[in-house]
Amino acid sequence: MKAYFDLKGQVAIVTGCSAGLGVQMAKALANQGAAIVALARRKEKIEAVAKEIADEFGVKTLAIPCDITDTARVDAAVDEVLATFGRIDILINNAGTGAVAPAEDITDEQFHNEMNIDLFGTFRVARAVAKKAMIPAKYGRIINIASMYGLVGNKIAGSAPYHAAKGGVVNMTRALAAEWGKYGITVNAICPGYFYTDLTRETLDSDFFQQNAKTMIPEERYGKEGELDTAAIFLASPASSYVTGVNLPVDGGYTAM
Repeated sequence: MKAYFDLKGQVAIVTGCSAGLGVQMAKALANQGAAIVALARRKEKIEAVAKEIADEFGVKTLAIPCDITDTARVDAAVDEVLATFGRIDILINNAGTGAVAPAEDITDEQFHNEMNIDLFGTFRVARAVAKKAMIPAKYGRIINIASMYGLVGNKIAGSAPYHAAKGGVVNMTRALAAEWGKYGITVNAICPGYFYTDLTRETLDSDFFQQNAKTMIPEERYGKEGELDTAAIFLASPASSYVTGVNLPVDGGYTAM
């Protein structure tokens, strides 16, 4: 019997791994046997997450405080992972932010900050991991977390910088897949819809958003904890070696309409 999604012996970096979807995906990879490196700015948070994952799944973990807008810290973090584990097989670029305001009121600082974190930050980490680990190893799985809002616009929450940055991630994913395919590296993106997390639960449960789900989402509901996990495991699998440059919506059908 072939274990298509077995990740034992592999090392995965997950950025933005202090809460929410980042932690969920890290646990999904750990469940398949991968060692987990949790990267985020808040040291106490990622140390707690790393301990929880190690205790629950029995895998090796490492917590590294890192600001993905700081190139030197990103490079140092990748060096630390390599010094500890000697390899990096999987990268999930999950760290991000989201400015919400009418487009006409968005400041230069808000737009720049969004691009610097969501787009350039994603590139910074991918660049360092590819250059230092994956290209020399001739193997890698890079999974960028974009958004369904990188594929479409929206009328309910003005967030033009977020749309622009995530749209950039979508096409950068294609560009990196095209460049790095010759090294045995696949580069794909997941485009999540609205998901319940501790930060979004109150908003998504409001009457307005519940009605919006019934109108805009074929499944008439928002994503639940765990419903992103299988997409991450699929794209992280060694068996998915001929899948690259793909932007996979996990959105209950939102972008199908």
